Amino acid sequence: MCGIVGLLDLKERREVDRELLGRMNQTQFHRGPDGEGRHVEAGVGLAHRRLAIIDLAGGAQPLSTPDGRVTVTYNGEIYNFPSLRRELEALGYTFRTHCDTEVIVYAWLAWGERCVERLRGMFAFGLWDRERKVLFLARDRLGIKPLYYAEMENGWLGFSSELKALKVHPKFSRELDPLALEDYFAYGYIPDPRTIYRRAHKLPPGHYLVMRQGEAMPAPKCYWDVRFEPGATLSESEAMEGMIERLREAVEVRLIADVPLGAFLSGGVDSSAVVAMMAGLMKDPVDACSIAFGDPAFNETEYAQHVARRYGARHRIQQVDPEEFSLIDRLSGLYDEPYADSSALPTYRVCELARQQVTVALSGDGGDENLAGYRRYRWHAYEERMRSLMSSPIRRPLFGTLGKIYPKMDWAPKFLRAKSTLEALARDSVEGYFHSISVMGDGLRQNLYSGRFKKQLDGYHAVEVLRRHGENAPENPLSRVQYLDLKTYLPGDILTKVDRASMAHSLEVRVPILDHPLVEWMATLPPDYKLRGREGKYIFKKALEPHLPDDVLYRPKMGFAVPLAAWFRGPLREKVRSALLGERMLDSGWFDPAFLHTMVDQHQRGLRDYSAPIWSLLMFESFLRQA
Repeated sequence: MCGIVGLLDLKERREVDRELLGRMNQTQFHRGPDGEGRHVEAGVGLAHRRLAIIDLAGGAQPLSTPDGRVTVTYNGEIYNFPSLRRELEALGYTFRTHCDTEVIVYAWLAWGERCVERLRGMFAFGLWDRERKVLFLARDRLGIKPLYYAEMENGWLGFSSELKALKVHPKFSRELDPLALEDYFAYGYIPDPRTIYRRAHKLPPGHYLVMRQGEAMPAPKCYWDVRFEPGATLSESEAMEGMIERLREAVEVRLIADVPLGAFLSGGVDSSAVVAMMAGLMKDPVDACSIAFGDPAFNETEYAQHVARRYGARHRIQQVDPEEFSLIDRLSGLYDEPYADSSALPTYRVCELARQQVTVALSGDGGDENLAGYRRYRWHAYEERMRSLMSSPIRRPLFGTLGKIYPKMDWAPKFLRAKSTLEALARDSVEGYFHSISVMGDGLRQNLYSGRFKKQLDGYHAVEVLRRHGENAPENPLSRVQYLDLKTYLPGDILTKVDRASMAHSLEVRVPILDHPLVEWMATLPPDYKLRGREGKYIFKKALEPHLPDDVLYRPKMGFAVPLAAWFRGPLREKVRSALLGERMLDSGWFDPAFLHTMVDQHQRGLRDYSAPIWSLLMFESFLRQA
């Protein structure tokens, strides 16, 4: 895995500031400590930090064709590069290395913009074609690898793997985007294509951008989308067989490396499935690592150990404790913009643990989105059935009124906490799903925001992110919310978390369940093969029964969470108060100071559970200190 940086003069062909390009590149040293390279010509500069995985001796970048016409700086892995290489050699192209990078430059020459459609893997790259005067930026289909770009105030365009590289440029605008802040406090992350900065953007997954010197900045173009359309009718046994066959193949192509390779093992279904497949394909025992929590309600290591023993894995465990609060500033620096998924903390530690033994790790990310593993899918299906029984003119005022008068009882047993469900039933399908996934609901955000902030939003509401994607979403209620998560939560939260946490330790993470042929095939499965009754990942679990014990497959889902509510009332009590109620937050102009006090006081007295909002505010406060 690597870090990429580039500069393009959009107006003329001015000389590139080599020293500036080098400093931008150096900010991403952690992404590639094994080497660095730069390519500079009139109006164009490309740079690269390398983490050597394949062809350790011959894969230096930026890489150019022998005539210098095409140069690429690239981050990722192309798993089908051997077959592409043979195809390109048959077309007359001659290769000088054994790495996958060289495939990209000849694929561009052979197929132009459509080259991305031929690539199987995770990637983000910038390619310069001197003859066509074109800079081509591309990102993989699911958004496993990041790519940021921004137009500077002096007419240059910059792109990079992380925002921190763009921030080095003296003409980069650091003006915050109020709409991105609304998105952040709603979702806990900032969905593509926005960033926290008004003038910087994320290239969306499955998109590319073609820029020509002297022309206006174009809009990104979509080259891939997942289609939840019925495929060939499969019996359950056929679907189970197809699932294992495709998963095993997706794992197998990700075992190619010239460096030590291992896996994350949380004890959940997805990571356990990946380890089971690896064990059947590798000669040596799998190197697996897990994170433990002192609180048994969050600790899954018993199940991870069960899987490790079954497959003879070399298994290591590390415990995360409340003192890990000291990582907040470190995490904020990694993400470069507010990011509020608290599982970033154990993810950081599990990556640190893995890197002690391996350079590449396989993860189980993507199973929940593709196979309906989240509990919220079950609740959404229930709410959709309720919505179908009552017309909107009746349902909205009825449940809206019930939602307003029903008390908020975070302290009560779950079956009495009906307020959120009643509020969701008063909304349409997309609004209801937005309500269920929001870190802070509409009412909470309205109470939190200052009057000035509300004016800056000018009526903008974060639900518009889902509505935009909803225009292309399938009709089936379950498939619709899976599609929305694949477009927002997966790249914006899950994959961002793993990329930054792993790259902080110079660790490459590969994601077999997000192999795009597998994703396309899973999308064609009937919805009831994914969610049946109360059982998510139904067909996946059935297929894995010969490979994993029932107590791993069919126990309640725990997730990779941390016990924030207890931490904020106990060992981290004073740290929360000093951060959220200090001058920086109270004087920032973004928040209502009185409500900040109310939120902290009510949580710490046990009257309300504000743990997720408090964490998001802590991460924002840390961002403000480092911005």
